[in-house]
Formats: sequence, C-alpha cells, structure tokens
Amino acid sequence: MASMMASLSSNWLTLSIFVPIVFGLIVLAFGSDERPGATRVLSLIGAIVSFLVTIPLYTGFDATTADMQFVEKSVWIPAFAVYYHLGIDGISLWFVLLTAFITIIVVMAGWEVITSRVAQYMAAFLILSGLMIGVFVALDGLLFYIFFEATLIPMYIIVGVWGGPNRVYAAFKFFLYTLMGSLLTLIAFIYLWNVSGGSFDIRTWQMMPLDYAPQVLIFFAFLAAFAVKVPMWPVHTWLPDAHVEAPTGGSVVLAAIMLKLGGYGFLRFSLPIAPDASHALSSLVIALSLIAVIYIGLVALVQADMKKLVAYSSIAHMGFVTLGFFVFGEMAVQGGLMQMISHGFVSGAMFLCIGVLYDRVHSREIADYGGVINTMPRFAALFVLFSLANAGLPGTSGFIGEFMVILGAVKYGFWIGVLAATALILGAAYSLWLVKRVVFGEIGNQHVAELADLNKREFLILGVLAIATIWMGVYPAPFTDLTQTSVADLLQHVAISKLPQ
Repeated sequence: MASMMASLSSNWLTLSIFVPIVFGLIVLAFGSDERPGATRVLSLIGAIVSFLVTIPLYTGFDATTADMQFVEKSVWIPAFAVYYHLGIDGISLWFVLLTAFITIIVVMAGWEVITSRVAQYMAAFLILSGLMIGVFVALDGLLFYIFFEATLIPMYIIVGVWGGPNRVYAAFKFFLYTLMGSLLTLIAFIYLWNVSGGSFDIRTWQMMPLDYAPQVLIFFAFLAAFAVKVPMWPVHTWLPDAHVEAPTGGSVVLAAIMLKLGGYGFLRFSLPIAPDASHALSSLVIALSLIAVIYIGLVALVQADMKKLVAYSSIAHMGFVTLGFFVFGEMAVQGGLMQMISHGFVSGAMFLCIGVLYDRVHSREIADYGGVINTMPRFAALFVLFSLANAGLPGTSGFIGEFMVILGAVKYGFWIGVLAATALILGAAYSLWLVKRVVFGEIGNQHVAELADLNKREFLILGVLAIATIWMGVYPAPFTDLTQTSVADLLQHVAISKLPQ
C-alpha cells in the first residue's frame, strides 16, 4: 500500500493531466440529456478532483531552486527518441493550478445555461483542461506540440456547437489561424531535433549552441505560433470573433487559459533556445506589444458589443505580457507572469458577468442596458470591482502585473515605459465607460426593469473570483515568491550568447 502511495505521489503531473481527461471521457460515455442533473454533478466532481490532484504540486514545491520538479520520464516513441517527459518549475506551476481552478468555475457557470448536449459540453471542458495542463508541464518538444495542437479540438467544438449565430465562421477562423502558426513551429522542432543529434528534450535544446541565422529563423517560427495564440497585433483578429460567438464558458477558458499558452511558449522556447535572436529582435516584439497596448485600447473604446470590448481589452492586457518578457528585466518578466495570472481571474470574471446579463436579456449590446444597479445591486458591485481590476486599480490583481511591467520597461527605456503606462489610462477609459453605460443611470429598457439579481450559484462563482482578485492585489507574495528563482535563472540563461565560439 505504502509503495503504491509513493508511486502515486511521484506521478502528480500525470494525474493532473489525465484525471480531467478520464473524467471527461466518463461524462461523455455515461452522461445524457435525459439525466442532465447527474451529468452536471459528475462533471463538477471531475473538476474538483482534478483541482485537488494539483494541490500537492503547490504544497510540495521548492521555491529555492530553478530546477524542474516532480519530473517524470519514460520512453514513448523509441525510434525518434521521444519521451513522455514532464516537469514543472516556478514559471509553469501557477498555470497548472489556474487551469484546474478555472475548470471548476466553467463547469459551474454552464450549470443552468447549457440545456442541450450537456454531457458533450462538460466533457469538452474537462478534456481541454487536461490537455492545457499537458502543454504547461511537457518537457519533450513533440509531447508539447501534440498537447498544444490537441487543445484546438475541444475549443473548436465548444465554439462551433454551442456558440452564437456566426459560430462556424468563428470556429474555422480560430482553428486555421492557430494551426497555420503552429506548422512553422513543428518545422523548427524537427530542425532542432536534427541539430541536437536526435533529441526532443527541451532542456537539451536550451543548452545547445546555435548560429545566428538559424536562431533568427527559429525565433520567427516560434513567433508565428505564439503570437497568434497570445494574440499579438496584427494576428489578433480571430480573438474578438471567437469570443463573441463562443458560449460564456468557452470565452472564460479562452481568455483565462488559452491565451497564456502563447506567453508561456515565449518563456519556454523563444527566449532560452534563441537568446541572441531574442535580444536582436526584441525591439520588433516591443513595438508590436506597444501597438497592441495603445491601438487596441483605442479600438476597445468604440465597441458596441460588451464581449468584443472585453476581447479587445484582453489583447491589450496580453500586450503588457509580451512587452514585459522582451525588456529582459527580472521585474518585467515577473510582471508579465503576474499579469497572465491576474488576467485569468479578471477577464474570466468579466466574461462571466456578461454571461449573467446575456442569460437574462439575450443581448450583448451595450445600448440595450443602463441602470442595472437598480435591479441587480449585488451583481453591479461585483461588476464594478472587476472593471476596476481590468483598469489596473491598486489593491486589485490587475495593478500588480501592469505596475511591475511598467517599472521594468522604464528601466529598459524611459519612453517605452511612458507609452506602456498610457495603457492604464486607456484601460480605465474603456472599463469605466462600460460600467457607466451598463450599470449606472436610469433604467432605459423594459428588460432591465425585470431583471433578477444574482442567484446563489452565480454569486458563489463571482464571489470566489472577487476574493482571488483582491487577495492577489493586496498580497501578491505567494505568486511572486514561487516564480522568482525560475525567472532569475531564465534571464541568466538568456544573457549568455549561444553563438558557437
């Protein structure tokens, strides 16, 4: 028994990946529309168990080392030296926990709203959760690629089946954009496998000397995949479409987790594998990030659809992330990581708030609302809190990441820091203007006059996210302490040239 427990305890990462996938398959096999209640309960149990198996990763994590922890390695495809190789460091740990946590939220969010194909809907999210955790913990290049691509399938189904009227177009656009980018990455992986003497080990790739020309090509190949995923300007156009058409749960997962796969890819691949090219081309990424932060902020201001506004705000916030990564300061990179985690809480909560309104009024148009505070005071209080966090108010999680990135950017170049800081003003402009038009003022619409306030389930979901947002904003130490050593190690690695001497 003890040996069995010991073997289980060493396989926490495998459990984190496969528990939600297995539960997803069980829900798919046994769940049905005849028994929607049982299907929902089973999905919720699956999501909670999936979260519980990730907690030992946090409790057993050693923050003093930058080495990979909880490592698992076994041969998978011997012919090509492909290994089932997993491990986490301070950079990936929080994303695993965030993914598992958001899955519980999503299952609860679709509790009453989803009435057709309940089992398939819940299963898609559980399987997607496992696949996304796989992306964050894979230490083998091919394994990473398979997980990275596989996440497209459940998301494609979620948008394409339970989405809005233009769902098929949005799903196709999302799929093709991300697939096209990823194909170049696969070519880069095969090249690295060839150069490294037949190894897919990501750590081997990170240590390997490379000439400048291959580094540049590899950097652009990675940029193609990860920039689409983040998404960076100008390859961002799929995101507003996907968000508008996706069901609420799809939007939450897309904003909270899926966009982070791109940011994570930059830290795991682009920077350590091609450090010389990263330094040489950093001005390109910084320029694209600043365009995303400022221009997309202005685009968000003129949106008439609530979901579109929050989708564009996501692109602007992710611009902060890529900016933080490419100014190569410890403060800025940590700020980028904090921004990713915070954005998971805040944008997820924003989409849930919009979902709450949509379920009642069946409209996402800002013009159809006004005076919501008169009929839904509890909802209005939470919506205002998340909008302020979205604007980067001190005391909320939104402030931590943005402040750290701006500090790091000022160190790198004063004017870059100033331009980045304008985003705080734009963020406040579109977030508060949204609140002013939706929440405050007189009731202008009959539907709004008939609205019922949050029920217990909705209040619980938004309340938990509100606590997470404030906790991270007031006390960010648990988040920053675990990432610090890994970030310092990464920047040390990136500072050393890999050009053959």
